[in-house]
Amino acid sequence: MDTPEKKKVIFSAIQPSGTITLGNYLGALRNWVKLQDDYNCIFAVADLHAITVRQEPKKFRENILNAYALLLACGIDTEKSLFFIQSHVHTHAELAWVLNCYTQFGELSRMTQFKDKSLKHADNVNAGLFAYPSLMAADILLYRSDMVPVGADQKQHLELARNIAERFNGVYGNTFTVPDPYISTVGARVMSLQDPTKKMSKSDENVNAWVAVLDKPDTIMKKFKRAVTDSEAEVRVGEGKDGINNLIGIMSAVTGKTSDEITEEFEGKGYGDFKTAVAEAVIEEVKPIQERFDDYIKNKDYLAEQYRKSAEIALKISQRTLDKAMKKIGFIAK
Repeated sequence: MDTPEKKKVIFSAIQPSGTITLGNYLGALRNWVKLQDDYNCIFAVADLHAITVRQEPKKFRENILNAYALLLACGIDTEKSLFFIQSHVHTHAELAWVLNCYTQFGELSRMTQFKDKSLKHADNVNAGLFAYPSLMAADILLYRSDMVPVGADQKQHLELARNIAERFNGVYGNTFTVPDPYISTVGARVMSLQDPTKKMSKSDENVNAWVAVLDKPDTIMKKFKRAVTDSEAEVRVGEGKDGINNLIGIMSAVTGKTSDEITEEFEGKGYGDFKTAVAEAVIEEVKPIQERFDDYIKNKDYLAEQYRKSAEIALKISQRTLDKAMKKIGFIAK
């Protein structure tokens, strides 16, 4: 009799930055939900990462809880996956310090995200912002993660996590699993509604450029109606039609229709009709998420029960990895 193949471990985390965009949802979160059936998934709200930028305490607490509730509403299932708040599992901060000592200054200074954020927050270029990738490496390596879903902006950080793991293993023998990137073939790349050559981002100063999963229906409709298109008035995928290409991609992602089917459906119709249809499809897609979110956020006891239960299990798993690393270095066991 064949023994069942052990499921691979996937780790991913998201910062509690106040909202999740349609781009986050279609590009990553919807895939996280699908991964739960085929992998041992470990997810976290990365609140420790968020304090590289100054946070207002009351708002920060609210953002953490909202992020947790919203990911549950998107379909993260605590019966299938571990889903905890990063700061509730102290091994993350402990291993991060250890890994800081196995990460080269030159490696960290080459991180493009550090350079970008240093320019954006020039009045607060702190050591945490610089050493952020070591904490990210700790997040991943603590759970012997086989794979990490990464977007283009995180590939460099994952490469560094691999280098740190290999360096540590090279000195002390096999301690950490060296993680591979998990590149999804189904994640939609959602672009800005106002500048469709750029990725949709909530940091965009133009609020019409991005749609939040929790935006009200009339807000979603307004944003799509204001979406930048072109002067051709023909709904089809084509060169120089970045705005329409983006809207077709969004429509395809939320309805399951191919771009050819969408083109056929809107043949002879204007951009106004098409934008309205895309907005209606998005409103329909996020409606059940919004309803579930409203239920969860009213039930703080349930949320606490879920994140505490997951944190307890995460601590047991991660403590084993931390203890092994500490022992290899030569620390005296407790």
